[in-house]
Amino acid sequence: MQTGARVTTAEAIREKKLAALASVGTALVLVSLKVFLAVVTGSLGILSEALHSGLDLVAAVITYLSVHVSDKPADADHTYGHGKVESFSAFIETALLLLTALYVIYEAFRRLFSREVHIEPTLLAVGILGLMALLDVARARRLGRAAQKHQSEALEADALHFSMDVWSTLVVMLGIACAWLGKRFGLAWLYYADPLAALAVAGFVIWIASRLAKRTLDALLDAAPAGLQQRIAAAVQELDGVQDVWRVRVRRAGNRHFVDVTIRVPRSHSFEQVHATSDAVERRVQQLLPADVMVHMEPAEPPGEHLFERIRALAARRGLAVHEITAHELDGRVFIELHLEVDNRLVLREAHRRATELEQEIARENPGADVNIHIEPLDSHIPSAADLRDLSRAVQRHVNALRGDYHELVDCHEVKVRQVEHRIVVTCHCTLDPELPITRVHDLTQALEDRLKEQFPQLSRVTIHPEPVGEN
Repeated sequence: MQTGARVTTAEAIREKKLAALASVGTALVLVSLKVFLAVVTGSLGILSEALHSGLDLVAAVITYLSVHVSDKPADADHTYGHGKVESFSAFIETALLLLTALYVIYEAFRRLFSREVHIEPTLLAVGILGLMALLDVARARRLGRAAQKHQSEALEADALHFSMDVWSTLVVMLGIACAWLGKRFGLAWLYYADPLAALAVAGFVIWIASRLAKRTLDALLDAAPAGLQQRIAAAVQELDGVQDVWRVRVRRAGNRHFVDVTIRVPRSHSFEQVHATSDAVERRVQQLLPADVMVHMEPAEPPGEHLFERIRALAARRGLAVHEITAHELDGRVFIELHLEVDNRLVLREAHRRATELEQEIARENPGADVNIHIEPLDSHIPSAADLRDLSRAVQRHVNALRGDYHELVDCHEVKVRQVEHRIVVTCHCTLDPELPITRVHDLTQALEDRLKEQFPQLSRVTIHPEPVGEN
């Protein structure tokens, strides 16, 4: 998948560069033709077109350079890439386009009020101008397709430049045609057709260029595209594991977007669950637009959170391990008890401080609750399999040695010792007199469990399964 993506990116870069390079070549041909035609005809309109095309050539070169730079990958100095070069190039080209339009307006008013029109209409001039208009149409269409396909602001500005060339060339042709008709039929008012048409084209160009300028300026100033933040927030909000979308920020650099999304997730979720939610958010945003997505997650209390989950979340926020959480209600008050595991190297003062702080926070989250915490050392030792087997045999020997104290006990077998979350737990089977009342069975197993914990303090939990003689 990655190789295919690289090929696609390389192909896109190549297409953009070819379109920009073809634009430079076409602009160079047009400038040469218009200078030649201006010399042959002595037309001021064609000369102004040659100057206009000179600006187009400069703009085309700027476009090629910007496309060449903008597709460079991100580096240590440009961590977001070089895409904004395209926006900057488009802004410069738009400024050149507006300057050209202002010059056309100036020339049009000068002709309207001075009637100094120097046009010598010839069939050669009309033919060459028609050829140039066709070249402008082909170039503008090719650039427009490339700009739309690759979302390139620089190519879009270049396409707009050459679209204006088409209209300005047609205006010059109209001026030549009107001058020819006016001279042949003695219609002096036809001399005004050229400057009036030029004013109309210049006004249209200013309107289009101003819209492009606003868009490129928005890109340079990191303005978010209208409605995009709301679309992203609504799409992310629908995902499982997302409790709320807190903030969405979008910026654009060239044809790529950078999206920062801050979401709230249930604080009881595990790290793996939160990571999976983050991946889902990235994929959902990338379905809407090609983007580099950064997801920031904040823990939040989910609706209807259970009391025990809330206590575990408060302890986890302090980096504390708790277990054996119990709660009961008496006379309208809630009594909460839990075991807190602390580093076995701590002294009582420090361990008590941590327990007190946790108690106070639990009480704040649950007004009126009475909290009691049992402190115990966190056993960081990980026993080996041999250690566990030795302990299992020792437990079995010790229980069987208690048969003199408890005559109802026949034997102890199937002893299993495991480590669960840094705690040692034991399960075993004890064969008892089958005629014992169940109440005596309970008392006996409880006594055996107490004796085991007394003999082996490292045991956290002991579970005895009683069974009658003959059924083991």
